[in-house]
Amino acid sequence: MKGLVIKNTGSWYTVLLDDGPTVLCKIKGNFRLRGIRSTNPVAVGDRVEVKMVAAGDSAENVNGFITEIEDRRNYIIRKSINLSKQSHILAANVDQALLLITITKPETSTTFIDRFLASAEAYRVPVILLFNKTDLLTAEERKLQEMMIHLYSSIGYECRAVSAATGDGVEDLRPVLEGRITLLSGNSGVGKSTLINRLVPEANLRTADISDAHSTGTHTTTFSEMIAISPSGYLIDTPGIKGFGTFDIEREELTGYFRDIFKMSALCRFSNCTHTHEPGCAVRQAVEEHTIAQSRYLSYLSMLDDKDEGKYREAY
Repeated sequence: MKGLVIKNTGSWYTVLLDDGPTVLCKIKGNFRLRGIRSTNPVAVGDRVEVKMVAAGDSAENVNGFITEIEDRRNYIIRKSINLSKQSHILAANVDQALLLITITKPETSTTFIDRFLASAEAYRVPVILLFNKTDLLTAEERKLQEMMIHLYSSIGYECRAVSAATGDGVEDLRPVLEGRITLLSGNSGVGKSTLINRLVPEANLRTADISDAHSTGTHTTTFSEMIAISPSGYLIDTPGIKGFGTFDIEREELTGYFRDIFKMSALCRFSNCTHTHEPGCAVRQAVEEHTIAQSRYLSYLSMLDDKDEGKYREAY
């Protein structure tokens, strides 16, 4: 039987079968050995084949076992926090991603944003940047938010500003989400659960206050789940991310995942320019002339550094 994975709690998966009911599934023990270097070989959004288990035939109280994953059209992936040589798939087969960003409580770094955007570009997932908690901003912070929105809008990314707490701007999101499967992601504490509760009150997701000591968030979502926000629109809620280590992006491909750098690289003297030391580098010149933001260039360099060191970098 075929179905869609709508919830992942680690080793358990809830699958919505094509003929209607949901079933609780596990994966076969040898499934992880089939060349899938991931901490979660099955992800929310996957189309899967399920072998049903007759009542009384399983000591694990499962309804079935996942035996196959259909080819994915895309996915968002990052390095596993504890296993740097493995990946963690945030979601599969998505139409778009909504990256929640906050200027304060907690602060989302441009490095984190750029790493997420590069990974999304690599796997052909459109991204909307959603700046949340506008109700908390001071005049200085509001100016910073405007500068960031200008930066990413000029590169070609859609940006919106909302307050999930007050509801300001949230209803304007519905047409964007209608008829699409949207991955919702961001740092811990940026308000993903609050936003979902605003869009889908019956979801009643747990929220938590931000730590005053460090202005950081705590994980209130501990598993990934697909939530219906309309008859044809779905949000994939994922646990908050403290760091975003990139995975499976080669050095020579990286330029192509930074839209602004890629556009300028056509003017470099050498076609294989890494934009680090080569003479006649149009990208470095553009950074000096402020045509390319220094924050974007530093994010690019940090990802090159990842490839050199082969390790996961958490502090973003």
